[in-house]
Amino acid sequence: MKIIEGIGPKIADVLNAAGIQTFAQLAETDPETIHKILVDTDPRLARMSDPTTWPAQAKLAAAGDMAGLQALQDSLKGGRQAS
Repeated sequence: MKIIEGIGPKIADVLNAAGIQTFAQLAETDPETIHKILVDTDPRLARMSDPTTWPAQAKLAAAGDMAGLQALQDSLKGGRQAS
């Protein structure tokens, strides 16, 4: 999970405990659900995180498209869409 920009060890642990243990599972989880998991587990982590792009990043990782994942991550700033 930690190759997803914006997910560090603590968030990976929270997601794993919630049953999201693979890139495919993360890819199928909408950002609102991820945010709710974070809020319910650790509101501080939720405030510091933006899971908006995590499913898209996870979909690329699950497909083994590391070049696509890198291109997406290059367009992000701190795990968030750069404006």
